[in-house]
Amino acid sequence: MVDAKALLHEQLREQRDAVVRTLDGLSEYDTRRPLTATGTSLLGLVKHLATWEARYLGEVFDRPFPGALPRWDDPAARGADLWATEDESRADVLGRYRAVWAHGDATVEALPLDAPGFVPWWPRPHVTLADVLAHRVVETSRHAGHADILREQLDGTTSSAGVREPGFWEARWERIERAAAHFR
Repeated sequence: MVDAKALLHEQLREQRDAVVRTLDGLSEYDTRRPLTATGTSLLGLVKHLATWEARYLGEVFDRPFPGALPRWDDPAARGADLWATEDESRADVLGRYRAVWAHGDATVEALPLDAPGFVPWWPRPHVTLADVLAHRVVETSRHAGHADILREQLDGTTSSAGVREPGFWEARWERIERAAAHFR
């Protein structure tokens, strides 16, 4: 029989690691600079994930994370979790994310999957740990994919591209472009 809690928890851990790996080898500037029209950055994704995991695996189960969190219902603070300020180093943001991991892991380990929680910003706010853990896996996976694409824009590196012979990606890009150009 599959242990659903252990499986979900392991998937969450794997996706957390994938997100953090996208920062490996980059300068402080490259981790924090906006890479999309909306200002998305790699370090901003990490900060965002830390903020919301602290909330979901903390206050939702009446186990608040010990650090300060921006209020989810404060319009003035909306979006502040999506970028790193001049006063927040990469080490600060990563350290906070790792502290959130430890806090979230303790919540997952302490509670059964059917433990009740309350998410006031959801339309159906009465939830279980299973609901929230599945949500965190999906959300962290989504942002891991975003981070892979952002990293690829910077230097062609992704967590899943693997080592290929020289010219492989250029040849693939050309083939895909030729196929797309057929429809101009």
